[in-house]
Amino acid sequence: MLLAHSIELRCNNKQKTYFAKASGVARKAYNWALKEWQEEYAAGGRPTETALRRKLNSIKREKFPYMLEVTKNAPQMAIIQLGQAFKNFFAKRASYPQKRHKWIDDRFTLTNDQFAVNDSRIRIPHLGWVRMRESLRFVGKILSATISRGADKWFVSITVDVPVPSITTANENQVAVGIDLGVSCFATLSTGKVVVGPKPHKALLGRLRRLSRSLSRKQKKSKNRDKAKLKLSRLHRRISNIRKDAIHQLTTEVTKNFQVIGIEDLNVKGMMKNRKLSRSIADMGFHEFRRQLEYKAKLHGSQIVIADRWFASSKICSHCDYRLPSLSLSERTWQCPACKTVHDRELNAAINLENMAVSSTVTARGASSIGAVALATARYGALKQEFNTNLL
Repeated sequence: MLLAHSIELRCNNKQKTYFAKASGVARKAYNWALKEWQEEYAAGGRPTETALRRKLNSIKREKFPYMLEVTKNAPQMAIIQLGQAFKNFFAKRASYPQKRHKWIDDRFTLTNDQFAVNDSRIRIPHLGWVRMRESLRFVGKILSATISRGADKWFVSITVDVPVPSITTANENQVAVGIDLGVSCFATLSTGKVVVGPKPHKALLGRLRRLSRSLSRKQKKSKNRDKAKLKLSRLHRRISNIRKDAIHQLTTEVTKNFQVIGIEDLNVKGMMKNRKLSRSIADMGFHEFRRQLEYKAKLHGSQIVIADRWFASSKICSHCDYRLPSLSLSERTWQCPACKTVHDRELNAAINLENMAVSSTVTARGASSIGAVALATARYGALKQEFNTNLL
């Protein structure tokens, strides 16, 4: 499997200038190729990234001589990425490719024959060795490296092809778990654990608004505007880092301790259309949670079972399987009309997801997973008794 390790670069001013120049060349090549692609397609042609790379090589000495000051990979890989973007667009996996902009898209990519990694250093063409904050963690075939800007810092993301390890879960007693994601609390596990989540955007919203207003008042193309933009970029990076750190901790803990993980197939794009909840949903990072969970499950030997999008995890009684006809979003607890069991909405949904995941593995693997069903039933009984005691 492919893994990427993102490492901060400890670069001096000369190296930062080179990175900015190489990123600008990559951005220029990408935007130039996008324009050429659109013009050729409008004229009835069938453009390809290979033809565009050849065309750029034939004219760059006359029209773009500054491209010769940086590695040849910067413009060439940018056009290859444009070709991949169009493939994703025609396959309906992504939207139509857009122009790249300064600050937002400051990055360039190197192929594995253009750089070398030695302990906590990386050799860049035309530049030499650059120090890294830490050494590469993964062992395997190095495929590529992408150098990008994050506010005032530069990072290198090294992609490595590593073999999938045959790792068994650390805790054999904890066979399965269900995870219900929400807005009030980030995640509720069927074990009874509740992860509130840091909600960094909400916590730093006041400062974010203040810096955004300060940026809007600055004159365009001025030094003060660049300073204000840098302050805002730092805050956005901090918000992103806080969110990713919390998600990394939760996904690592879950994949290491459980063999089977049940989650929901959330329609995040549709949920974002709710103007009252869209900010809170975006602040949680549901898509990033699922992305990390899927690749870490392969690393730690766990299995992820995804419930159908229309699986009514909150409406089904996890004790007797009775299904409520309706349940409003404001109802956080409800009592089952059939068995009179009082349920917490999130915990009940998590237990239903666990039961669904266990039943799916039983169907796939046979009687070898029957012990997981017994364990899930016993755990549910203990949680139900504890919950009813708290209500009294």
